[in-house]
Order: sequence, then C-alpha cells, then structure tokens
Amino acid sequence: MESPISRTDLNCISLADPDIQKSVELLKQACLDSGFFYVVDHGISQEFMDEVFDQSKKFFDLPHSEKMKLLRDEKNRGYTPMLDEILDPENQVNGDYKEGYYIGVEVPADNPDSNRPFYGPNQWPSEEVLPKWREVMEQYHREALRVAKSVARIIALALDLDVDFFDRPEMLGEPIATLRLLHYEGQVSNPAKGVYGAGAHSDYGLITLLATDDVVGLQICKDRNAQPQVWEYVAPVKGGFIVNLGDMLERWSNSIFRSTLHRVVLDGRQRYSIAYFVEPSHDCVVECLPTCKSETNPPKFPPITCSAYLSQRYKDTHADLSAYSDGKA
Repeated sequence: MESPISRTDLNCISLADPDIQKSVELLKQACLDSGFFYVVDHGISQEFMDEVFDQSKKFFDLPHSEKMKLLRDEKNRGYTPMLDEILDPENQVNGDYKEGYYIGVEVPADNPDSNRPFYGPNQWPSEEVLPKWREVMEQYHREALRVAKSVARIIALALDLDVDFFDRPEMLGEPIATLRLLHYEGQVSNPAKGVYGAGAHSDYGLITLLATDDVVGLQICKDRNAQPQVWEYVAPVKGGFIVNLGDMLERWSNSIFRSTLHRVVLDGRQRYSIAYFVEPSHDCVVECLPTCKSETNPPKFPPITCSAYLSQRYKDTHADLSAYSDGKA
C-alpha cells in the first residue's frame, strides 16, 4: 500500500508586486528547489478564465465522431484522443487517460513559415458547432504569451542575465507557443498497476503555464533518482497559474535550474486543465548560458536547435498517426 501523499508548498510570485527583487529571489529559490511555483496577479480576469474553461468543456462534450474530424495533424494541431499519448512507457500499461486539443501559433498555409515543424494553420471546430470558440482560444493564446514573457523576464534576472534576454527575436520574439486543452475522464488512477491520468514526465520547453479546475490531481517528484520516489500533490490555485520549468531551460542553465518530474493521478472525478507551453523560435540554439558555466561546472549538454529538440520529444511520446488510419487506435 502506498503511503499517503502530502501536499507540497510552492512559492507564490505576484506579477503586480513592485518589488521585482523579491520576485526574483522567490523564483530563484523555487527553480533551485523544484522548478514549480505559483504566479498570481497576472492580469487575466477570472471571468475570462472561466469562459476559456467553459469553451474547452463544450469541445470535449462533443460526440467522439465530431472530435475525430479534428484529429491532430502532422503539425500537432487538433484533437488527441484518450490513450493517444504515453509519457512514461516504462511504468504505464496504457496511454494517458486524457484527451486534449493542441492550438499553436496561427500561420496561414500560404506563408513560407508554415512549412516549419511547429508553425502552420490551426484546426478549428466550425462556427456552427462551437460559435465563439476560436475567438476565445486565440485571445487566451495572446494573453498567456504576455504572462509567459513577464515570467521569463524574472527568470532572466534570476540567472544573472539582462532582463530582456528572452525577449529577443530568436527567443520569445517569435516563439513556438502551444495551448493545450486537457480533459481527464472520471477514471481512478492506480500507480501500482501502471494506470495514470498522465504518466510521469518533465515538460520539453522553456516554461509551462498551467491553469486547472479545483480537482486535485497534479503530483510532483522533486528527486527523480530517489528510491522509492516521493510524490507530492500540488494544490490548485484559484485564478492563478501553476508554472513549471521545462527541460530546455534545464539545459540552458546547465542543470542549475530544475525541470521536475510530474504526473496526474485521478480519484475518479473528471478534471479539466489548460496548459500553455512556451518555447523559443525554431532556429534558437539552446546552449549553456554564460552565467551558468565555470571551470568547475563545464557545459553538460551539447548545443541543439529548439526545433530539432522538440520534434524528437513529440515523436517519442505520441502514437504514430498511421495507427488511426489503420484502425489500430
């Protein structure tokens, strides 16, 4: 029998706090400790957040046949069915008990940039089926990017970089930013039997902004090498974001800042969450930051472009699309 899982305490950063140094210190401590923290006072109204969740639920309430018309494409845009993703193949008997919907940076098909791996047109439900849906999601995409850029400025200061380090065109000036709506069905997870809402993983990119409903499910493991691993619940925060660092920032910071394992364990209630994944531009070279290396701490990772790194990570965790056309999934 597993021991009861405690709740972790996370630092809380207010984007309205005029004392930027206080925010930098809180964030720095969080990034050294677990790579997870709360962000509040971010400027997105509670009314609008409620509307985004409402519109998300309307999509997931559609018949399966309607959702499958928007099955994710080669650019990872659109619907991901239940069990499509397997984040922890060593420990999961099936895929994740969640369905999702990817919305990326909208780039028209006739734009040369649409040929790049994570750019292109999004897939949208028709206005007849879900009026206002696209308008709400595009507004949220813009608002969340604004919040992410504010957080990135605090991260830059915490790494002893210029405050606008991540604002440059090759960084977040032309980002790969992906909104992902998520719905976990009313399944009871059983880690002992390899059944999870979402298997243990760390996120791929720079940072993730996570908005959740009030159903507890997210767990983090601060030391992935501990035996046995110790998991702690992260409490939802009304109107705020749970923010975590991705593997790309861990590479950049030469493992000084942490990208932490997390998973979703369900108690039988349905759960909705909205993740916003923020990465730099396609051609951005992720290599050890000058402030994060020394003679005693040389670079641990070779340089890699953002596009190459992300493409491999998505390929590793999602079902091959041909499985759907073959009738196997």
